[in-house]
Amino acid sequence: MNLPPTDKQQRIAEAAKRALAEASARKNKQGNPDLPTELGGRDGPEPTRFGDWEKKGITSDF
Repeated sequence: MNLPPTDKQQRIAEAAKRALAEASARKNKQGNPDLPTELGGRDGPEPTRFGDWEKKGITSDF
């Protein structure tokens, strides 16, 4: 049984839609930053993202 949304639920849903629209606009405005190429970095997946912190037997936490 679906009940109609209360006033509070409706306000929250509207605020969520506005927040998502604002976030999307900010993201589109930013674009892709032109980052310099890393020199001497690891090959393969980003170690901070994939949990692989080891290089040649040496572990670093930056």
